Amino acid sequence: MSVAVVYHSGYGHTDKQAHAVAEGANAVLVKIDENGELTEEQWKQLDEAGAIVFGSPTYMGMVSWQFKKFADASSKRWFNMDWKDKFAAGFTNSASMNGDKGMTISYLITLAMQHGMVWIGTGVLPANTKDAQRNDINYLGGFSGVLAQSPADASPDEAPCAGDLETAKQFGQRVASFVK
Repeated sequence: MSVAVVYHSGYGHTDKQAHAVAEGANAVLVKIDENGELTEEQWKQLDEAGAIVFGSPTYMGMVSWQFKKFADASSKRWFNMDWKDKFAAGFTNSASMNGDKGMTISYLITLAMQHGMVWIGTGVLPANTKDAQRNDINYLGGFSGVLAQSPADASPDEAPCAGDLETAKQFGQRVASFVK
């Protein structure tokens, strides 16, 4: 059984995070296009996966409209509970340290629960001591899903930072361990 990472990225930062998750999970990347669409082949990849990791930037406190369009289209799978008992997980990125990322992760959890999926959290403690550094694992303190931060004026070559990407990679490894 495989892992699929389905995501939307508006500026390239979430794309970079998705690649890190996929690297850790040895997963197939399923990128939602700029119109919120997937091909039939991409839907098939999701249907055949043992786990689906959802990813979206946080825009205005929620997933991007392109991701929401994908989620609405997934209702065809919901009607027959086609994804029931698959593993699910999620990640997000925004320009602010907080940026209401928790709202996005909560939405991804709700989407998974509506499909009858089994949610996987990060399983890692946050870097929250006085000695913590920005590139530490889970510096942003995500438990329900992986969080990353990319300054609004940073290019995808500059952000997310190495610690956020390593957190995403380790998260991918965790998801893959559940599928095995």
